[in-house]
Amino acid sequence: MAPIKDKELLDQEKQVAARAALQWVRDGMLVGLGTGSTAAHFIKLLGQKVQAGELRIQATATSITSENLARQLGIPLVEPHRGLRFDLTVDGADELDPQLNLIKGGGGALLREKVLATASNYMLVIADSSKAVAELGQFPLPLEVVSFALPWVMDAVAAIGGNPVVRMDRNEPEKYAHSDQGNLLVDCHFGHLPNPAELAQQLKTIPGLVEHGLFLGLAKAALIVRDGQAQVLRAGAAPQPATDFAELP
Repeated sequence: MAPIKDKELLDQEKQVAARAALQWVRDGMLVGLGTGSTAAHFIKLLGQKVQAGELRIQATATSITSENLARQLGIPLVEPHRGLRFDLTVDGADELDPQLNLIKGGGGALLREKVLATASNYMLVIADSSKAVAELGQFPLPLEVVSFALPWVMDAVAAIGGNPVVRMDRNEPEKYAHSDQGNLLVDCHFGHLPNPAELAQQLKTIPGLVEHGLFLGLAKAALIVRDGQAQVLRAGAAPQPATDFAELP
C-alpha cells in the first residue's frame, strides 16, 4: 500500500490526473463518465471545455450523482440504447495493481461502472498515488446484492473467506445503503487477493449477487500522479510521463 498522505495533497493529485485525462478526449467522442471524487474533477474540467466550445462530445454517466453534475455543466447526455458503445470511459479506482486489475465500487456505483467499462473501446483510470498497490485486497471488495438473497450471499462469501459486511447508509446509519439500482451493497474483507480472476469466477456462481467490484482486463491505461506529475501506467510496460504518451483511443 502506498504511504499515507495528506488528504489535501491527494486531492491535488486527483486534480492533476483528471486534467491529464483531457488529452484523451477528442471532438465528437461518446464518453463514459465515472463516479467518485477523482471522476468528479474530470467531469468539471470536461464541462469547462464543453461550455467554452472547445469540445463537442456526448456522454453517459455511471451514477445519478455524476449524471446530475454533468447536466449542471451542460454536458449533453445520451440515454442507454442498443448498439451504444463509448469511445472512451474515464473513471477512478479504489485500488489498481501493476496489471491494471481494479477494485471499484467504494462509491456504490460498481454495476453501472462495469456496464459502461465493458461497453467502451477504451477505459482510462485516473487516480491519486494511494490507489496503486502491489496486490489487490486491502480495500474492501464491494458487491451489489439483491435484498432477498442477502443471507445466502453472505453465507457463500463468508465460506470463501470474504468476511462480508453490509454497508450502512452514510446519511442514515441505522439503514442499509443501496445502489442507484436499489440493490444492497456488501463489502468483503479478504485482506489480499493473490488470484483475483479465480475469485471473480467464484463470485459469479453465487445466486443473488448482481455484480462484484473486480474489474479485470478492462482498463487500457491508468493515470497515476507521483511527485506532482501524471504518469501513464499500462500492463507490462514501464511508467511513462503523461506528456509524452502518444497512444490515443
